[in-house]
Amino acid sequence: MLTRGPRDGVNRAADAWRRAAQHLLHSHSALGANYRRLRARLGAPKALTALAHKLARLVYRRLTLGQPDVDKGREPDEARFRQPRLPWLQRGVGTRHWLWTRPQLTFY
Repeated sequence: MLTRGPRDGVNRAADAWRRAAQHLLHSHSALGANYRRLRARLGAPKALTALAHKLARLVYRRLTLGQPDVDKGREPDEARFRQPRLPWLQRGVGTRHWLWTRPQLTFY
């Protein structure tokens, strides 16, 4: 009997975009920082698909509209996400928590 439903196929373009996105894990670019943030929040598979989609949109815009690809680096992006945590660290909550969870080291 023949099976119903869609045939199994391989989307080579999607595989290529995912492979390109996976190489951004250790990149010092804004896209690399975005991937690491998404990976922490969504998990690796969803973050990989989301970043592959983002890369495809960037390349499409570049090819069709001629928009320049400007890499700001990771510093502006990380500073924007570090800003809300500064008051918390200045109150000393983060420091005390770090001291409480730090194991005692003994030297002989």
